[in-house]
Amino acid sequence: MKKVLGVAAIAVLGVVALASCKKDYECKVDGVVISECNGCGSTTKSAFDTSCSLSGGTVSAK
Repeated sequence: MKKVLGVAAIAVLGVVALASCKKDYECKVDGVVISECNGCGSTTKSAFDTSCSLSGGTVSAK
């Protein structure tokens, strides 16, 4: 039972670590890229999402 809990804990930490990786995103309006966010972390991506939606665009990963 202890081994199962240990493996589960390691799996959860791995998922959290991968989710917090910096990624590249782009803001598209009518299929045209109007801005990019390279190496965005979670805080920066949140601000990028907001500014992109205000301009009528959508954010997608590169």
